[in-house]
Amino acid sequence: MVRVAEFHADSVVVAEVRPSPNHGERKDGVKPDMLVLHYTGMPEAEAALKHLCTSGSEVSAHYVVLEDGRIIQCVPEARRAWHAGAASWAGETDINSCSIGIEVANPGHDLGYPDFPRRQIAAVTALCRGIFTRHRIPAGRVLGHSDVAPARKRDPGEKFPWRILHDSGIGLWVKPARIAPGPIYVLGESNPAIEEAQVLLAKFGYGVTPSGYLDGATRDAVAAFQRHFRPARVDGVFDPSTLATLKAVLAARDAAEA
Repeated sequence: MVRVAEFHADSVVVAEVRPSPNHGERKDGVKPDMLVLHYTGMPEAEAALKHLCTSGSEVSAHYVVLEDGRIIQCVPEARRAWHAGAASWAGETDINSCSIGIEVANPGHDLGYPDFPRRQIAAVTALCRGIFTRHRIPAGRVLGHSDVAPARKRDPGEKFPWRILHDSGIGLWVKPARIAPGPIYVLGESNPAIEEAQVLLAKFGYGVTPSGYLDGATRDAVAAFQRHFRPARVDGVFDPSTLATLKAVLAARDAAEA
C-alpha cells in the first residue's frame, strides 16, 4: 500500500485533493477505459469522504462530487482505486484496474434517495469531459455501479440523469421504448424470448448466461439495465419495452464505436 501523500490533481475542476491510502497498482499496467459512477449511500457527504480516506476501510474512489458541485480527488487516476468491489463487465472481473470511479454524494435508496442537484450534475459532466481528454473511454463503458454489480448494487440509481451526460457527449442514452401491454417474463420462467434477451444482455456486457431460463442473475441484470436505460419502471421483469430499449442501446453503442 502506498503511504498517504499529497499529489497534484489530475483535473482543473478539482477543488481539493484529499488523499486516500486505499489504492494500488493497476493490474499489468492497464490504462483505464471505463467510468463507473456511484452514489455515496451515506447520510452526510463528509462522513462518506472520511470513510473513503480512512486506512482499513478498504474502499476508495478517484473522485467525490459533492451536492454543491465541489469535486474532491482522493486517488490519482494512474492508480487503482477500490470502488467497484466484486464486479464484472464483458468478461472482465478486475473492474478496479480498468476503470475510474466517481462517487456522487447522495444518501441513496435506503435514506430517501433525493434528486441529484443540477449543480452537482454539471460538475459530474465537467469532470467526465476532462477525463475523456486524458483517457479513451468508449460510450458503452460509461456505467453505473449497478451495471457492473447488479446482484449487489442499485447506485447511482434510476434518478441519475444519464441523458444529461449523454447530451454532453458522455455515455449512451436512447429514448426508452414505451411501456405497453405485452408478454412479460418473471423469475423462474423459461421461454426462447428469455434466451434472446440473455444473449443481448451478455452482448452488452452483463454477466448472464443464455439458457432460456429467467434466473436470479438475469433478473438482476434486467433491473440494472432498467435503472440505467428504462427508469420509469424498475422491476426486473422482462417485457417488450425492456427488449426494445435494449436493442436500441446496442445499436447506439455499435454506431458510437464504429
